[in-house]
This record gives sequence, C-alpha cells and structure tokens, in this order.
Amino acid sequence: MAPPGRHTQSEGETLELLLTTHFPNSEVTQELAVPAAILLARCSDGRLAARVVTYRRVEWAIDSFAPYKSPGVDSIFPALLQEEQEAVIPHLVRIFRACVSTGYVPATWQQVKVMFIPKPGRNSYSGPRDYGPISPTSFLLKTMERLVDRYLRDKALALMPLHLNQHAYQAGKYMEIALYQLTVQAEKALDQQETALGVFLDTEGAFNNTCYDTTCDALVRHGSDYSIVRWIRATLEGCVTVATLNGFSMKLAISRGCPQRGVCVCVLSSLLWCLVVEDLLARLSGNGVFIHGYADDMPSRGG
Repeated sequence: MAPPGRHTQSEGETLELLLTTHFPNSEVTQELAVPAAILLARCSDGRLAARVVTYRRVEWAIDSFAPYKSPGVDSIFPALLQEEQEAVIPHLVRIFRACVSTGYVPATWQQVKVMFIPKPGRNSYSGPRDYGPISPTSFLLKTMERLVDRYLRDKALALMPLHLNQHAYQAGKYMEIALYQLTVQAEKALDQQETALGVFLDTEGAFNNTCYDTTCDALVRHGSDYSIVRWIRATLEGCVTVATLNGFSMKLAISRGCPQRGVCVCVLSSLLWCLVVEDLLARLSGNGVFIHGYADDMPSRGG
C-alpha cells in the first residue's frame, strides 16, 4: 500500500488502498475463505426451513426484483429466474431449505465484485474516500435474503418491534417524519421558554464497521431462531470482494460489517443495522431525552 502523502504507483496499490479504506480490518486474500462454522458438523432444522422457504414466497421474492438489475459474479440477473419460474423454483426451494436448515452458504454466492464510483460534487478525485463502492451480489443469495428478511419481520419483529423512533427501512416511516418530530420537540421547548440542547450523531462507517458478534447478539435479543442467526453469520463471515482495475484483480476477505449498497449482504443489511442500533436508541430514550433515528443518523434533544 502507498505510504501516507504519496500517490499510488500501480493498479495493485490503488486497489489495495480503495479496498482497505472502505472495508477496514479486512485482509487481502488469494482464495475464497471457508468460514469455520461451515467446517463443523451441524444439526439441521427442517421444520423452520419449511416455514421460511415456500414455493409462493420464493416466487414473491424473485418477482420483487427489477428484471435487468446488474448481476453478481454468476451473471444471473432476475429476468432469467422470472421467465423460468416453474422450472427453477422447485430446485431453489430445496436448495434454500437446505441452506437454512444447515447454516450453509455456497461460496460462489459470497464472492462479490466491487466497483468504485466517483462521488458527486467532489473538488478532486485523488483520495480513496472520493469514491464509493458498489457491489452487485448474486441474485440467488438476494432471493434467499429476501425470504429471511420477510420471516424476521413477520415473526421476530412482530413480537418485539423496532424502536418507535427508528424511522429507516420500515414501511410507512420516512426521514421527513423524523425531522418533523424533532421540529415539534424544538418548538415545544421554545413555546415553554425552556432550554433545549440538540445533538446530531452521524456514525462514520457505521455499516462497514459493525462486528459480526454485535450483529448476531442483536438478532438473538430480538428472538431470532438459532438457525437463522447461524445462516446470517455464515453469510457475513464468508464474504469476499473482488475488485479489478485495468486487468489487475484483487480479493479482500471481509471481516466485519452489514454494509450498504450491495456489499456482502444487501437485502438484509438495513434490518441488521436497525437491530444493532436498537440498543443505543433504547438507552438514550427517557429522562428528558428525545431521540429519533434514521439509519446511522440520530438527532436528539435534551430538556
């Protein structure tokens, strides 16, 4: 990697700098890593898998994607699955159920091609943070993620909903609602001639730096089934990104995160982060503190 203050001298240095900047605490690798959990004998839970994965749910999940979204490294885009549903879905049901019941994720699903796109409005593009990663993942993995996401929202979150003032990634909740509620609190303090202190927290690298243990602990606290937690952990731990520049390729084994924009886990990422930040919202609420969250942004007011 290029030392601080010096420009990169090759495609390899450029890729390594981009990858290690956007995926901290990860390692450049030559081979796809097999998570340790995959190597262990495991019990299967066929009954849970049959509830999570059904023919109709797989059909719904496949139809939820735009037909010609960019595919992952397997080059399978949604239209291929949508046009041959009757032939494909019975096989996918068996595969997905086996994955849920054993906590297994095929290595090819976890190989993610990453592309770095210039961020708009920058004065220059000389640093790694002037670019943002975009990483299409396999739509077979995305389809299964969609099934798991639906199951968690219908079951675990139905019994233990997300914090009332978390406004991101939920039907019927928007950023405008969070801003409106914060404005109401501020106007209330002014009307009552009170003193209010506002604090705005935007967590840098929140999605990319979340530890896997923290993510899994949050799932357990919300009553997620063990098999679901095990499968999500296997998905996270086995993720490898592949970046290419002028014909030179580099792989990076991801060691943490529930990233945005399709890196590692894209469909589940939003829900995983909401579960992680849930504890912070709960701890800060009450005792004269009013907090509102939108993903990793958390404005609050104290009276």
